[in-house]
Amino acid sequence: MTTQAPETVITDQMRVACDGGGGALGHPRVWLRIPAETGWVECPYCDKKIIHRDYAGTAE
Repeated sequence: MTTQAPETVITDQMRVACDGGGGALGHPRVWLRIPAETGWVECPYCDKKIIHRDYAGTAE
């Protein structure tokens, strides 16, 4: 069995919410702040990488 790579999302907000998607199959909603130093943050539950649009070319 293979594991899928975590999802990557581009956003224009510095404060984002993640609930894992999938309704009841997701995880509790958490609010994350994207640090200006890195331009991205990873969800501690599902490892989704959320990148701010201004850092999209450098944070991947």
